[in-house]
Amino acid sequence: MGRLFGTDGARGIANKELTCELAMNIGRAAAMVLTDGSKRPKILIGKDTRRSCDMLEGALTAGLCSIGANVEILGVVPTPAVAYLIKKYKADAGIMISASHNSFEFNGIKIFSSDGYKLPDALEAEIESIVIDHAKPYETPIGDGVGKVTKAENAVNDYIEHIISTVPYRLDGMEIAVDCSNGSASATAEELFTKLGAKCRMLSDKPDGININDNCGSTHLENLQKYVVENSLQMGVAFDGDADRCLAVDENGNVVDGDFIMAICAMDLSSRGVLAKNTAVGTVMSNMGFSRFCADNHLKFVSTNVGDRYVLEAMLREGYNFGGEQSGHVIFLDYSTTGDGQLTAAQLLSLVNRRQAKLSSVATVMTHYPQILINVKVTNEGKVQFYKNQDIKNKIESVKKELGEDGRILVRLSGTEPLVRVMLEGLDKDKITRLAQETAELIKYTIGA
Repeated sequence: MGRLFGTDGARGIANKELTCELAMNIGRAAAMVLTDGSKRPKILIGKDTRRSCDMLEGALTAGLCSIGANVEILGVVPTPAVAYLIKKYKADAGIMISASHNSFEFNGIKIFSSDGYKLPDALEAEIESIVIDHAKPYETPIGDGVGKVTKAENAVNDYIEHIISTVPYRLDGMEIAVDCSNGSASATAEELFTKLGAKCRMLSDKPDGININDNCGSTHLENLQKYVVENSLQMGVAFDGDADRCLAVDENGNVVDGDFIMAICAMDLSSRGVLAKNTAVGTVMSNMGFSRFCADNHLKFVSTNVGDRYVLEAMLREGYNFGGEQSGHVIFLDYSTTGDGQLTAAQLLSLVNRRQAKLSSVATVMTHYPQILINVKVTNEGKVQFYKNQDIKNKIESVKKELGEDGRILVRLSGTEPLVRVMLEGLDKDKITRLAQETAELIKYTIGA
């Protein structure tokens, strides 16, 4: 992990850790790294709904223009809209201002290259070297060398029309709930799913700058679950703050997470002969039930490190076209260069409607193994000590032996937050709960904040 960029861009508390000065310098460095200097670069900027986005947008814009780049402002759009519009608008790069599923005081900067993909580690490291180590002096053109700013008037509509173009079967007759997490999907979801034919009941679609992800969206499904059941709806879908992930709720209020969504869609893609190399790419956090599903249905399962960027890297390297994470980042590479929550929801809804089936029935394709996840807050020093602490290593090995073939333990640092994540899976829920709590307590005692 880099000094500025984690697994999903640069992130921190806005105006404290992610300052205007830092944002401006990231803009400057990005413009230098992502263009060859032979022409005036064009950079898109999108944002979610948190209050600090306007501030950081201004700082990034200033940094980019000061290097001579032209900036096109997209406004409030989902992260995958930025990735898509880079190619459509023939831009040299795109930047999304968002802290995804984090609360409103956090913000982040995600950068996409001209092909619509998140930056590889090498380019992020080069940007970091300019910002932190001053490896190159910032270029400072004057006069007409300074960049200009324009606004993309049709960004939202262009993105919506793109998603619609990917859907093989309309949603006519469906009545669904849509939780926008008071984030980016608030600008797109109702129009998108209505145009596809669904009757939409909208939840958490009135952002005020501070209510993004506040007890709503894909990380807080309780309200959506209750609403779907009380209103006898067919299903519900929920997005996170920047709408690059999607989780679903069936007609009974049961959660259909990213692993279930992947299993449902992978089986459908395979049956239609469009699942490249008959392979689905997941991560080490994918439920054991998903790998068993793949084996039982003669599909190949490829596992990567946690983070949709690593899923994508494996897909591009090996020629796969479908992958994702339990958290709801699902990548349909034939249609998108990154995880796209609304694209995922549209594909899932289309599939369910085409089959004229209930989501609960469709989801029986996979059996979920009990899984316990405990997050332990740690200090910055604790993050450094994590991989070196012998007591933690010994505890993990002890748990592995106790679980044997009936379960597994995965303990890792978060790529986006000051947390150690303790995950256990197994057949015996009581056992894995006990072992997860023991492991978490040890980590809290040794390196906790």
